[in-house]
Amino acid sequence: MTCTADALAKLGGSLEAELKPRLSGLLGGFLRAYLPQSWVFRTELDAATLTVDARGHVTAAPSALPSPDVTVELSHAELAAVLAARGRRPLAPGSAKVTAHTAKGRVAFDYLRPRLGL
Repeated sequence: MTCTADALAKLGGSLEAELKPRLSGLLGGFLRAYLPQSWVFRTELDAATLTVDARGHVTAAPSALPSPDVTVELSHAELAAVLAARGRRPLAPGSAKVTAHTAKGRVAFDYLRPRLGL
């Protein structure tokens, strides 16, 4: 597994633990409309994809999978720092290039931006 995929896999467990309980009830119907999602993270070292399926299962793949909802490009050091801080220390503006490829990706990214520190 790549460095980036390993870091995303560690994040995936906590994301899954937060997301799965929220997929029931009224709010769950709203959240399920935005799943599945796949986000590609690119650094100067490698690329990896974080995927959340319709049931809230989170996985990390050690490559850039085709047709992502969002692509995030930043340095490896910045990615490691952002994942470690989990929103407690956001990146400086302009440190990451974020491209939303789908409308559902844009909505999800805007919602998760503060939680991820991006």
